[in-house]
Amino acid sequence: MKTLRLDIAYEYDFDLYGLVSTVKEHKLAWALNKLLGFRLIKQKDLCYDLVEQEHIIISNYEYLTDYSIVRLLKNRAVGTAPAKNPFLLPEIKEYDYVLQINGPLRQLCPQELINRLLRIPLVQYVKQFDPLTLKLKDNLIF
Repeated sequence: MKTLRLDIAYEYDFDLYGLVSTVKEHKLAWALNKLLGFRLIKQKDLCYDLVEQEHIIISNYEYLTDYSIVRLLKNRAVGTAPAKNPFLLPEIKEYDYVLQINGPLRQLCPQELINRLLRIPLVQYVKQFDPLTLKLKDNLIF
């Protein structure tokens, strides 16, 4: 019997930033809202079912406008996850949070955004990542 494969090519048309911060996600979301004028609001947690019947739950904050979407995702699973690798993006497990920006807000100069994020006392380090270089970039498609 002939086997058919479905190949889907996703577009990764968003900017991705890793943030190092030891604060809780609601406090970081509040600071981002205050500094950048966002309205990040807590959404339903994301649940990823992994191989071998493992799953991870990721905290999710979102700011929607008519044209842009900004997401603040915790990189480590919340609670006591049974997964061996409890990270949304294991390649960048040194980063506590992932900031994903879709739409016209991407037009901000990346270095200017990084400088503004570093002005937040709660953020120790920020780095921009190219989503195409990450192995589990599909975890960022919603």
